[in-house]
Amino acid sequence: MPTIGIGSLLLIVFAALLVFGPKKLPELGKAIGESLKEFKSATKGLADDDEENKKNE
Repeated sequence: MPTIGIGSLLLIVFAALLVFGPKKLPELGKAIGESLKEFKSATKGLADDDEENKKNE
């Protein structure tokens, strides 16, 4: 799989600035960060439950 280079990353940030505007980007970043945090905690909980089930078998 190809990796994202600095040029591509700058292009994505520039496109996001054009689409959402500079005032909406911090709100959008915060929402994405909170979503990732919630997803990470949910998957950690599932992994912990799976390990607990394996120990009980």
